[in-house]
Amino acid sequence: MNLNHNSKLPNLKTTIFTVIGKLARKHDAINLSQGFPNFPADPNLIGLVNKAMKEGHNQYAPLAGVFDLRETLCEKMNRLYGSDYHPETDITLTAGATQAIFTAISAFIKKDDEVIVFKPAYDCYEPAIELNGGKPVLIQIKAPEYQINWEEVKQKITPKTKMVLINTPHNPSGKMLSENDMQTLESLLDGTDILLLSDEVYEHITFDGKQHQSAAKFPKLAERALITYSFGKTFHVTGWKMGYCVAPKILMQEFQKVHQYNVFCVNHPIQIALNKYLQKPEHYLKLSEFYQQKRDLFLNLIKGSRFEYTPSEGTYFQLLDFSKITQEHDLAFTERLIKDHKLAAIPVSGFSINEQPARSLVGDDKMLRFCFAKTDETLKKAAEIICEI
Repeated sequence: MNLNHNSKLPNLKTTIFTVIGKLARKHDAINLSQGFPNFPADPNLIGLVNKAMKEGHNQYAPLAGVFDLRETLCEKMNRLYGSDYHPETDITLTAGATQAIFTAISAFIKKDDEVIVFKPAYDCYEPAIELNGGKPVLIQIKAPEYQINWEEVKQKITPKTKMVLINTPHNPSGKMLSENDMQTLESLLDGTDILLLSDEVYEHITFDGKQHQSAAKFPKLAERALITYSFGKTFHVTGWKMGYCVAPKILMQEFQKVHQYNVFCVNHPIQIALNKYLQKPEHYLKLSEFYQQKRDLFLNLIKGSRFEYTPSEGTYFQLLDFSKITQEHDLAFTERLIKDHKLAAIPVSGFSINEQPARSLVGDDKMLRFCFAKTDETLKKAAEIICEI
């Protein structure tokens, strides 16, 4: 039977993660491409989930999430960022940060609305905008600094601009927006009806004493911001798909209208367990130290290689510049790295504007993204390969 239909995403290609993951498996390569740990979560957290299941927390949770967890999370945010979020009205537990981002976009973006997106960017942003009839307005930020040109942002704002989407700490560059960046954005948006969607899933993975500048810290941003977070990134459980979104009541009401008919609610026993686990702040406050040790180990092991780098400021990703090795397009070099050297990374052009080599070289800054959320043994094996190239 032939069913004729017009795709809502006609130009959507296979994600770079799928392409590289498949190639890595085919060639049995060490996989530092996808952003998930290859070490276990805390057994205490696993035990708390098991306990919650045995205690009978196995039916639907409230739409917005278990109240005690919402209360704990709002207290955490208000303590860390000087914000004033309320558990009754300003927070919703979600099936991961990606669902939170999709729901936030679906709740507010209508046909022909413009959304400013900074590239390179995580690949879930633009499809969500396009599915809702919106138009991504792309601004390429360039290597090696990956700093936003705010004057360019100002020029891109039009009467159709509905939302600005930021990500800090930034995937894939590992850069963090500064206090000055956030104040500049605050000034740009002041007096407008433009919303801010702030992807802050790596909030607790920051290095060298740098402080995460959450949109929640800046009152005139917070009043227009939907901010998304991920338990998967924080507690090494990406497969649980658990996250949350905070926003002022007037925005959260619209968010929950979509959430209600998207997933309604999310995993109940895991919420019970997370609330108990979060009672010890060291479980997230020590995360920076944990990952900085891994970043430093990885960089020390490859310091004799031909790759160049600026140490990551946050996230668990490190960019390596291969321009002194070859002038191949980054996708071609990545494929050769997998096939010939048995090591997988992600080419940064896959996150950038017009990433296909046949169309454009915009975003091909000769950078590869490596994930260091791996065991020390895996990092040492990968570093040996890197140093041989």
